[in-house]
Amino acid sequence: MINDFLIIDCIGVDDKLGLRINKDFFIHKFENKKNNENLILDIYNLLNFHKVNLNKNFCVIINQGPGSFSGIRASFAFAKGLEISKSVKILGYKNDDLSSFNPKNIEKLISKNLVEKKLIKPIYLS
Repeated sequence: MINDFLIIDCIGVDDKLGLRINKDFFIHKFENKKNNENLILDIYNLLNFHKVNLNKNFCVIINQGPGSFSGIRASFAFAKGLEISKSVKILGYKNDDLSSFNPKNIEKLISKNLVEKKLIKPIYLS
């Protein structure tokens, strides 16, 4: 079961981050149009603010699209860096599998096993 996780939904439309730590859930919405450098800083600041312990029990869940090429690639790059440096788990989901970005729907996504480990084929929009 996935207990503590970061969920990254940066496909270019209404981008958000979600963080679940110790059964508390926090959502960070981007106020203005972000660039990839700001995305990484926002994730880093969110994790530091909540004093997240990044280890093998922590999971990063990424929206695989369809969506913005640069947003998806930056999300994957950040997650891959955490996987290499902190041994976190990386999972992905398709945008159509999450109807609304809220704790209840994210729990359904996880409990129905709609997150997957095969992150080879993100879906980009042209």
